[in-house]
Amino acid sequence: MIRPPLPRALATAALLTTGLLITGCGAEVEPTAKNKTETVTVSNCGKDVTYTRPERPVAYDVSGAEKMFSLGLADRMRGYVMNKLGDPSIKGSPWREDYADVERLGTERITREIVADAKADFVLAGWNSGFSEERGITPALLKKVGSASYLHTETCWDYGDKSVDVTPLEALYTDLDNLGRIFGVEKRAEKLVTGLKGRVTALKKTWPEKGDPAKAFVYDSGTDQPFTAGRHAAPNDIIKAAGATNIFDGLDKGWTTVGWEPVIKAKPEVIVIIDYADQPAKEKIAYLKSLDSLKSVPAVKNSRFFVMSYGDAVSGPRNVKGAERLGGYLRSVGR
Repeated sequence: MIRPPLPRALATAALLTTGLLITGCGAEVEPTAKNKTETVTVSNCGKDVTYTRPERPVAYDVSGAEKMFSLGLADRMRGYVMNKLGDPSIKGSPWREDYADVERLGTERITREIVADAKADFVLAGWNSGFSEERGITPALLKKVGSASYLHTETCWDYGDKSVDVTPLEALYTDLDNLGRIFGVEKRAEKLVTGLKGRVTALKKTWPEKGDPAKAFVYDSGTDQPFTAGRHAAPNDIIKAAGATNIFDGLDKGWTTVGWEPVIKAKPEVIVIIDYADQPAKEKIAYLKSLDSLKSVPAVKNSRFFVMSYGDAVSGPRNVKGAERLGGYLRSVGR
């Protein structure tokens, strides 16, 4: 399950993805700033935060690691922490070599102990997807031991005064721009964000000209209650960019549990299955097909299941690839 604490392809998409990989691997690399004490102020979760150029940054999970990798910052990282459930995402990542080159500091959740042992001066994670009051690793506590923090904008809706509420893709673009400024690679960030936005624009041109968007349901896991994505989780925008509508688009949550009745009532045409290590997609599909209560749901009746990698489904530059793949699938079934 993608829990808060842990957590086809179009022809043109292939070319554009290649461009992204070249950028992520360090093409047109900007030189490292000579003045390591240089500071920059950016807005994070509604507050202006001043950062000194990090020298020992640590990132948590796919979201953190791949935002750094896509900006060509692997060689500046002290390490990353990622739950082993995300391992299949590493195998399918365009930044596999960066994962291999950067030290993995943990295979479960990030902790204060890991941060302290790594002597990290900067931690990139999300609220309740890395940072947590309950587990004693918060930006305020890390500041006391000399580590700066940056929270994924996607999670700001549930942090602090909760004044920042932007769509998941806008949150992604914000993070890439801010990280570009913090690490002194603004031009690289601008090029990356422009490329991602361009791919989304191109994808929208493939939408059907007539009819309502297809309705999609995100199934992560769960039996008594399905674990799914509300409007604050990345799949909501991935589905929208692909030309469909998340049946829980109006749910003011990120990743959360719901009842089966709302799913049945919504009659989704496609079910997006999130794939990761402990629960293979084929097992989830078999389970959904076994439920008598879902036999009337169009997606189940027509066996329209789209498998999405965990790495594509959590906030990060791979969200656009996920949208392109989903869009290709929808067009292939006439939607």
